[in-house]
Amino acid sequence: MTRARWFSPGALVLVFLGGAAGVAARAAITLPLATDPHPLVVPATTVGINLLGSLALGVIVGWLDDRHPLARTFLGTGMMGGFTTYSAFAVHVVTVSTASPFVGLALIAASLFGGVLCAAIGLGIGRRFTGRQGEVEPAEDAE
Repeated sequence: MTRARWFSPGALVLVFLGGAAGVAARAAITLPLATDPHPLVVPATTVGINLLGSLALGVIVGWLDDRHPLARTFLGTGMMGGFTTYSAFAVHVVTVSTASPFVGLALIAASLFGGVLCAAIGLGIGRRFTGRQGEVEPAEDAE
């Protein structure tokens, strides 16, 4: 039995490149909206980006599965990891919650429940591409 290498410099480069592309895509969406004076524009944009990223990651994982590990590393871990942002979500929840606790809770609910729903939909879409609709990926294999 051959053991898989635990570290691959090539995979690390793919994560860096994908992460840079994902961060650039997020910035291209967020920065033009950052000048809007309404205090919920950027937090709502972050929620939207995270939901879109959850959907996209679900499609990537469902479609590529373990057949194309380097593509999944670049697109999933790298690009979607850079595109979505937990830290901005956390800061937005705290800042919005101090002004309006109910809106803060709505941001939390939309992000968490919406993210899980989008990921599930994305997995279904991705699996349809490969014809493996009913398979469930083990949690330790997820990105």
